[in-house]
Amino acid sequence: MRASLAASAGVSLLQVGAAGIGGPLLYGLMAKVRARAEGRAGAPVRQPLLDLRKLLPKERIHATHSSAVLPLAPLVLIASTAVAVAITPLISTGPALGRTADVFVIVFLLLLGSVAVALGGLDAGTAFGGMGASRAMTIGALAEPALLVAVLALSIQARTSNLPGIVSATLAHPQWIASPERVLALFALVIVVFAETGRIPVDNPATHLELTMIHEAMVLEYAGPELALVTLGEAMRLGLLLSLVANLFFPWGIAATASVPRLVLGLAVLGAKTAAIAGVIAVVEVSAAKLRLFRVPEILAAAFVLAVLAVVTGLVMP
Repeated sequence: MRASLAASAGVSLLQVGAAGIGGPLLYGLMAKVRARAEGRAGAPVRQPLLDLRKLLPKERIHATHSSAVLPLAPLVLIASTAVAVAITPLISTGPALGRTADVFVIVFLLLLGSVAVALGGLDAGTAFGGMGASRAMTIGALAEPALLVAVLALSIQARTSNLPGIVSATLAHPQWIASPERVLALFALVIVVFAETGRIPVDNPATHLELTMIHEAMVLEYAGPELALVTLGEAMRLGLLLSLVANLFFPWGIAATASVPRLVLGLAVLGAKTAAIAGVIAVVEVSAAKLRLFRVPEILAAAFVLAVLAVVTGLVMP
């Protein structure tokens, strides 16, 4: 029993470490692919990690009228994301507290981080922070239900809402991958990933125009290690969401046991799958344009409709 608990704890620590390093690398890879597609050399893939190292020793700077919410928000973001990463089946189907990795728990943890960052953006009392927080909460209110319903469509098929259970059931029934409810849920979840990570067509992470900023507007008041924590937290969320897409729909390669060779293979396969998905997203971003803010609810509503159709299909089909 103690050996099993230690192995599960080791798997969770490995997943958190992989997300902490792999998340920024995914950002760097996406930026590199975009640059190459646009005919530029671009920064090295490791550039986000170098930026984090540069931010850590810098001075903390807070607005005059800010409260304790401003410095606490990055800590809540990084803590909630780390817990979600630790209990989600990313490298192995047996992480620590895997029985608690219910779809509702993961959505709650993601929403907790989003709300914390939004409150941090509001705390300084600037127009930019309030505008970004308002837009982010509007998008989150539409994206989180679509994420929840999309994963529920998979839980109907697997007869459980536990994420390790869904992944294990998919491994045991590979024919489910081509089922209609899976295809509909996949399209819905991909749209949610674009919204949750602030990618084109929902948001442009490279812009600093006040009329289009969403995430950037909320973090303008952060500097130094607090900005590093926010950046790392968002990168880990990107890695978590891409890993969910990879493992819920294409779970091959994930470790079914806690043996070292299988964990190493699971880590390598997860890195390859998430890198491939990130590369596809970057290519789509190059060929697409950012939607007007008032059109964003339409595409998120479409994701919710697709998720509902996936649920209905899973209920009516044998």
